[in-house]
Amino acid sequence: MISKEAITKRFTSYVTIDTESDPNSETTPSTKKQWDLANKLFEELKSIGMSDVSIDDNAYVMATLPSNIKAKVPTIGFISHFDTSPDFTGANVKPQIIENYNGKDIVLNAEKDIVLSPDYFDDLLQYKGQTLITTDGTTLLGADDKAGITEIVSAMEYLIHHPEVKHGDIKVCFTPDEEIGRGAHKFDVKKFGADWAYTMDGSEIGELEYENFNAAAAVIHIKGKIVHPGYAKGKMINSMYMATDFINSLPRLETPEHTEGYQGFFHLHQIEGKVDETKLHYIIRDHDRDKFEARKQMMQQLTQDLNTSYGDEIISVEIKDQYFNMKEKVEPVMHIVDIAEEAMKQLGIKPKIKPIRGGTDGSQLSYMGLPCPNIFAGGHNFHGRYEYVPVESMIKATEVICKIAELTAQRYS
Repeated sequence: MISKEAITKRFTSYVTIDTESDPNSETTPSTKKQWDLANKLFEELKSIGMSDVSIDDNAYVMATLPSNIKAKVPTIGFISHFDTSPDFTGANVKPQIIENYNGKDIVLNAEKDIVLSPDYFDDLLQYKGQTLITTDGTTLLGADDKAGITEIVSAMEYLIHHPEVKHGDIKVCFTPDEEIGRGAHKFDVKKFGADWAYTMDGSEIGELEYENFNAAAAVIHIKGKIVHPGYAKGKMINSMYMATDFINSLPRLETPEHTEGYQGFFHLHQIEGKVDETKLHYIIRDHDRDKFEARKQMMQQLTQDLNTSYGDEIISVEIKDQYFNMKEKVEPVMHIVDIAEEAMKQLGIKPKIKPIRGGTDGSQLSYMGLPCPNIFAGGHNFHGRYEYVPVESMIKATEVICKIAELTAQRYS
């Protein structure tokens, strides 16, 4: 379908553009540098022959591949995000290409002794003999989700050059700020005009997901009192000790490092602390809506209990919902999952249908009226120096996009 050289060239041209998003920014996109890739994609979609190519004031890039059949069939869409996670730097990405991977350790950076090893990341072994693209150990790679963008653009280009593959109207969109939870906030679903869509934002080959966490963010604010430590008896209140009480009162084993599958968690991801004020930043996750609500209530009750124990209103908590489990919106239209599953099977890919331990643009879009399951993009170890993607997985994902378009046309013609 598409050569390894072509898809590698396209992917590396994207990942070398820094598009890290910023959760502390109030703009959309949250960083000006995201415009660099957004504008490149705008021009590239025009150059390959897409129609109705647009880029709005918030950097959302949309385009249409018109139907090449007479029958009226559903309009489908494919979506990926171009920002990268602020968890690890995405500046000066220097991708390394490992041909015919031999199943042994990959030295990412000899000077810093950074090694990508199958002894720790055993998924590497399933790609023995394939071509891997890795980092140089000092940045993330950006396969999340520039692999997805590569696959969508490559699939559209293939379909344009191969009109024998019959399909209906296909919409594509590339979004900013997904990594900070805002990728769908300013997505114009009506303008997009698809009956349903797929995010190309999963990990290893075969992944197909239509369930995700219910998600909330919590900020716990603890007030203390600072006085001279030499004269502090009976006067000082050290907010950091109170924060420790709060942290230790939550279930210790209900954290990301101790959970899997459908198990939810509390995740403390940031602390800002001084004697007179400490803030704890948590995310709350659970697939089950009732358990999700119970987790939020547990935090509220813990705040009340500790304040009662301290005899003062020392602790306050603010909880904001972020997104919900798209299963509720996708199950009534399960044929859209069935089509993706059949596409993989016809291409010799074993579907791996499982819940997402996270969220995608699709989870929010599903509640905005655009049912949107998630499909693998091929990468592994996102958001860090050990990120990698097999080129063969990107090629397979490109083929899945084309096959979904073909099967949809066949089913509804």
